[in-house]
Amino acid sequence: MQRQSVGRGSRIATLAFTTAAIAGLLHGAASLYWAVGGRWQLESVGGWAVELADEHPIGSGIGLGLLAVLKALAAVVPAINERWHSPFYRAVRSCSWAGGVLLVVWGGMSALSAWAVLTGLIRPSGGYDSATMIGHAVVWDPLFLIWGSALLTALWVSGTTQTRPAERSETSRISDPLPEAHCFGQR
Repeated sequence: MQRQSVGRGSRIATLAFTTAAIAGLLHGAASLYWAVGGRWQLESVGGWAVELADEHPIGSGIGLGLLAVLKALAAVVPAINERWHSPFYRAVRSCSWAGGVLLVVWGGMSALSAWAVLTGLIRPSGGYDSATMIGHAVVWDPLFLIWGSALLTALWVSGTTQTRPAERSETSRISDPLPEAHCFGQR
């Protein structure tokens, strides 16, 4: 039986899934831009990224292109999974929980570290690149933190919303184009 979320919790979950998807897609769009040869703000990732793009443009383009695809999938799959309850529903939710925690920890710790360097609380012995630190303090790591926080919020709220059996009227029911008995060529 399909279940349909009801009440205020489902609106919050939808907003949080949407926020997470937007943050992840923005991250993915930047990677895609750099993959096709864009250079604007590449130095905000780090000098190593600029050097890699200069020395190995095709390899870095392929790598960044794959990264862009992975970020885009990680951004939208949790919301799609929640909406259409795929056969891998629980596995996707579990991976989404793990990914959300990783994004929050990585984004939070990296942003705090970058801010600590920029404010002088931490003084790297070899100095630092200010464009890179500003990029991590203001853009990339806070965006990871927003993405992860929104994803965790969406998963939490969607897992605790009250549900009721989906209405059975023909106008509100979406039929499954691949019934279970006929999936993957099995009859």
